[in-house]
Amino acid sequence: MDRLWTWGRPATVREIVDDLNRSRPLAYTTVMTVADILYRKGMLRREKSGRAWSYRPACTREAYSAALMRDVLGESPNPAGALVHLVEQLTPAELDALRAAIDSVDRDQPGGTGGAPGSGR
Repeated sequence: MDRLWTWGRPATVREIVDDLNRSRPLAYTTVMTVADILYRKGMLRREKSGRAWSYRPACTREAYSAALMRDVLGESPNPAGALVHLVEQLTPAELDALRAAIDSVDRDQPGGTGGAPGSGR
């Protein structure tokens, strides 16, 4: 997934294997199996490219990260508590990014305050 997100274009298993083999040896069949599993899980899309499949991510890296965080949060018996612990660990820059993201989503919602005076933001 990382290679495909970085490249920003579809790629065949052969291209991925050749690139991965620069840093560590991996079998073609291993990468092909992983690509097929990710395709079946809906993480990758594919189309025929000659005799091979060409793969591309089904979502952005950011959307994937958000889905992982949502899954982990959903596993907690106390999601609010988990969020408090997460926020306590954020750097000031990460807190600013979180505030900006919340304001952005709030502005996009019907009746959203968008951080208007008196909204608590």
